[in-house]
Formats: sequence, C-alpha cells, structure tokens
Amino acid sequence: MNKKTKQLWKDFVALMYILTDSGEKFEGVFGTLTPDLERLRDELTLHHVNEVALESTSIYWVPVWRVLDADFDVKLVNPYFIRQLPGRKTDVKDAHWIAMVLQKGLIKSSFIPDDQVQQLRHYNRKIFYLNRHLQRAEQGIDLILQWCNIRLSNYVSDIGGKSMRKVIKALSEGNHDPDQLVKLVHSRITNKHGIDCIKDSLTGILSAVDTDMLGMGFSEMEFFEKQLSDFKQKLLALCRQYYCQQMDLLQTIPGIKEHSAASIIAEIGVDMKAFQAASSLVGWAGLRPRNDESAGKIKGRKTLHGNKYLRVMLVQCAWGASRTKASRFQIRFNTLKKRMNHNKALVANARKILVVIWYILEKKQPYVASAA
Repeated sequence: MNKKTKQLWKDFVALMYILTDSGEKFEGVFGTLTPDLERLRDELTLHHVNEVALESTSIYWVPVWRVLDADFDVKLVNPYFIRQLPGRKTDVKDAHWIAMVLQKGLIKSSFIPDDQVQQLRHYNRKIFYLNRHLQRAEQGIDLILQWCNIRLSNYVSDIGGKSMRKVIKALSEGNHDPDQLVKLVHSRITNKHGIDCIKDSLTGILSAVDTDMLGMGFSEMEFFEKQLSDFKQKLLALCRQYYCQQMDLLQTIPGIKEHSAASIIAEIGVDMKAFQAASSLVGWAGLRPRNDESAGKIKGRKTLHGNKYLRVMLVQCAWGASRTKASRFQIRFNTLKKRMNHNKALVANARKILVVIWYILEKKQPYVASAA
C-alpha cells in the first residue's frame, strides 16, 4: 500500500452499499471519525440491516468493526477471496460486489477472537517487534565494535551474552585496556580459544565518539530488554487470569513453556469452534503445503501465507521439542532430517505440534506421548 492510498484510507473508510432482498440499493460515503461511523451505524439500522460485510485493509477496519459489532452480524472478509477480475474497478463496484456475494451467502468471515484474546494479542505482537528491535540494537553495537576492530563477537555465540555485555559496558565507560577487558570474558571462552587470542580480539582503536556510540547503543539495548521483560510479565499475568487451565495443558507438550503457551493462546484463542478441524487451523497458520498442480504437473509445494506471529513461535517450540530427549518429536525430527532439509523438518514438526494443540484445546486433556 503506497503513501497516497494510506492517506485516502485515513480520510474516508466506510462506503455503505445496501442491497435488499427486493433489489433496492442504497449508497453512502462516511468519514473515519467516530461520529461519522456512528452515523453509518444509524443509517444501517434505519434500513433494517442485519448482516454487514467488511473488507479488511491493514488495521483501518478495526474502528469500523468496533462501532458496528454490537448491533450487526459483521463479517470481516479477506480481499484475496472476493477479488474481482481486473478492469473497470471502482470503490462503488467493489461495494456492490461485496453486498451481492454476502446476500448470496458466499462470504466466509475471517477469524476474529474475543476481547480477552485481543488484549493478549496486543502484548504478544509488541513482544514480537521488541525482539526484532533488540536484535537490531545488538547488531548495531557489533558493527561499532567491528569498526573499532574489537573482534570478540567472532569467538562468542551470542552478542547479547554476559561476557559480551560486560565488555561493551566497560568500553562504554572508557576502559579500553585489553588486559582488564579479558578478565571480563568467561573462562570457558578463553580456555577454548586461548587467552592471547581473546586479548588480541579486544585490542582495538577507539575514539571518544566510538565510546559514546557504544554507550548509547548499550543504553538502547537495555531499554528494549526492560520493555520486553515488562510486556512478558503483563502477557503472562493476563493469560493466567483468563486461561490458566489452558496454559497448563499446553505446557504438557514438549518444547512449549509458559511464555510460548501464552503466545499461542494470544494468537488462536482457546475456543476451537472457530476451526472446524485441526487441518483448518494448520492452513490458517500457514503451515500447510499448497496444492499448485496443472495438467498433472506439480508447480509448487511451498507453505501458504498465514499468521506469522504464530508460525515463528511454533517453529521455536518445534526446535525445543526436537531437542527434548526421548520425545516423539525428537524421533520424528531425526527421521525427517534424513530425507529433507533441516528447516523443512522443523516446519513439519511445528505443524505436528499445532495439530496436537488443536486436540488438547478441543478435548481439554493433557498431552499423552503415545497419542502424538
């Protein structure tokens, strides 16, 4: 979506097009401010409307949904599933088309969780982006260190690890002596690579500006870490308040801990009536291989687009499950890895975990290894 299109959506969102059983048509354009949306609601009520179809565009549909949801049966529709043939396309024709397919019962509403799950989603998705910001902050610090020829990151597995943090903090405070800095590095690292090698990697060329940049980068990293910690605590507290039983049930699955259980609930909720079967949930998450076949020729088997927040968390859980000794997921991962790529095996395990999650939330029973 370009800048001009975004501005148009901010200026006006709601295009009302009512199509009655008798064939009468009513049109209207409404602004984005709350009084305008309330006028839209009153206009729909005046025409005895029961069902409303709403096209989802970024987050601009949310205010309209909040105003209309209490009084109408509102269906949120993915534009991909109601797209018309390209040609003479206008907003009025789009609205007419949506009203027509709604009247014919051809629209399937997207999954919209209840208010409690939506509150959890706000925290969970903020955590998702804070993790990205933290990674960028750590990478930015490493770039400054490389600029100064401080090469400790070549010998540590984690830029945000304790040894690295101690060295960065000391450098930002003006301590540039390699003999002092090497004492801050964990003995496991110095024993593995040699103390002389680590000391050489800590010998760099730092100016006053470099020291200030490291200090600001370190403060930025601490800021994101504090926000992450606060949001995780709020997510867990809120999830414990509403869905304590479901959290405990999900944690019986290998690879799923407290935070990942809360994250999964934040994305799919706990009521599996929204998904008719486990395969429906797998497809919604984007973990099902696509069927792209024509004239007997398979053109692609890539996974579908889906909920990226849920997919990332499930792959992390699949990695943990594949490292859980004697678990069915570890055996399955090792078997799949022999005949496919390592990442594909992880995605296959993530799909299996999601199927197990559906059955656990549907039957409200803990995970049993023999049933995996």
